[in-house]
Amino acid sequence: MPRHPLEDTVVPAPASDVPASTPDAPATGRVTLVGAGPGDPDLMTRRGLDRLAEADVVVADRLVPHALLRELRAGVRVIDVSKVPRGAFVPQERINEILVEEARAGHRVVRLKGGDSFVFGRGMEEVQACQAAGVPVEVVPGISSSISVPELAGVPVTHRGLTQGFTVVSAHLPPGDPGSTVDWAGVARANTTIVLLMAVQTLPDVTAALIGHGMDPATPAASIENGGTPAQRVLTGRLDEIAEVAAAHRLRPPAITVIGEVAAFARTAHPARAATG
Repeated sequence: MPRHPLEDTVVPAPASDVPASTPDAPATGRVTLVGAGPGDPDLMTRRGLDRLAEADVVVADRLVPHALLRELRAGVRVIDVSKVPRGAFVPQERINEILVEEARAGHRVVRLKGGDSFVFGRGMEEVQACQAAGVPVEVVPGISSSISVPELAGVPVTHRGLTQGFTVVSAHLPPGDPGSTVDWAGVARANTTIVLLMAVQTLPDVTAALIGHGMDPATPAASIENGGTPAQRVLTGRLDEIAEVAAAHRLRPPAITVIGEVAAFARTAHPARAATG
């Protein structure tokens, strides 16, 4: 069986029926939400590193740079609350409970997330849970993968003369899904760079919807896998072929797809375009 992403570094999340403290314990600890950035530990903010250096407990997701966890001081507990697509999953409600329990036990808790805690990271839910429990909470912004991963692949999400804006969309639900709130027709007509997160499985449906709503099939596109890590990989193609390219080259999460004229700037060590014509 494949190893769990954080298996060598962390302890599993404690069961909810084994509280770290009694419900009426005073909030003597604190919680800090820290965005770890896109994957390169050198791209972590200074304040984020300071909070990690002070931490007693780190509650980490699967996208955080493992080098940061290996550099923690001795005795720091790291609790794995990964949400692996179609795999291991710690419910958000349980994560909220862990943060409150650990803080009420008097610990300095860092909730470490990939990218930024508030960009599709459910960070505000954790802030609200701490506030409702009377636990002091701080937020340290991280560099969002939605802009930094394209940049690391040589793609500016805006560029004079090409685009005056960018639209960031979570595509974990395909167009037409009852749970999707995205106006894909509006996205297609916006004339901005489109940045897709969580779109590996839904990419064929998304690209078909964009073309169906009037986007030029020849629009440049690029998919970046494992951005900001030594395993970063960039695949390029047109809008009407990028899903085929991604499937042919076994694109895997985490990956970000950029659609728009700026995607033509993508740097590829090994260009992997689908055959055309």
